[in-house]
Amino acid sequence: MENVNGTLFEMEEKETVLSKKEMILSLYNSGTTEVEAIAAVSGAKPSYVGSVLHQAGLIDNYFDLYTSTSYPMNIYSKHFRGKLGFKDVLTAQRSIRNLEQSYRYFANNQDRAGQHHTLEMALTMLDRARWTGKLEEAEIYRRWLVGKLNQPLTTNAKPMEVKPEQVERPEQVQLKLAA
Repeated sequence: MENVNGTLFEMEEKETVLSKKEMILSLYNSGTTEVEAIAAVSGAKPSYVGSVLHQAGLIDNYFDLYTSTSYPMNIYSKHFRGKLGFKDVLTAQRSIRNLEQSYRYFANNQDRAGQHHTLEMALTMLDRARWTGKLEEAEIYRRWLVGKLNQPLTTNAKPMEVKPEQVERPEQVQLKLAA
């Protein structure tokens, strides 16, 4: 109740509804700092939670498929900042040229971590393109990755033969889990 000029008015308390972003920031600022816990409470996906906390400058150690490449994951990230995309086929092809150049650079320097990061960036771009419906662009990344992964690791590599008795049937897996 509020008294204004001698007249009593009843005031309703309005419930404040926080946006997901506000809820994420509020949870973090009140001590809940685990991305997974914040996601569970807020109903947001961990990627979104990580993005909100990154943008607010509260964390710098969360990376996933949707984390912007403007946030460096490691020392290799700078090689790809602003050089990869899937806006159209031409952009994806240009990106593959950049990936190939980086992969060769790291190979020449025997920097296996750099090569790994290059493959990881290609897979990230493939998935981003695929899951946003850019299938032609995703295919460009897929072909490059398959080309790298199809290279034999040894000179006498033969296809591995898998015998039928080596393959577990679903009912065998269920029995193992139950035991």
